Amino acid sequence: MTESNFALYFALSSLAVWRVAHLLARENGPLDLIVRLRAALGSSTLGRLMDCFYCLSFMLSLPPALWLSSGRMGFLILWLALSAVACLLERATQKKGKYIRVSPVSTSYIDKVIRGV
Repeated sequence: MTESNFALYFALSSLAVWRVAHLLARENGPLDLIVRLRAALGSSTLGRLMDCFYCLSFMLSLPPALWLSSGRMGFLILWLALSAVACLLERATQKKGKYIRVSPVSTSYIDKVIRGV
């Protein structure tokens, strides 16, 4: 992989990690699929993971770090760097003075969304 290709793949991987982490932690998703998933997971370990953008970005940056790396040390650095870029993008796109945190959704809310009650 050439240096210019590496830079492109790193940038695209960083954006992909940010986008998926943002979708899972901060959005309802298309047809409220993410809300339903979040409600189904509840307060389990995976449910709490979906509420933490920084945790998600750390875990989601693992596959692209493996793909881009050429050695053990490079893998560790890439893993942290991809997560860091996603965290910086999240901070840069937040509204000033407003931190949006998605709380676990109750099943009664999901029932209202699904049934339209």
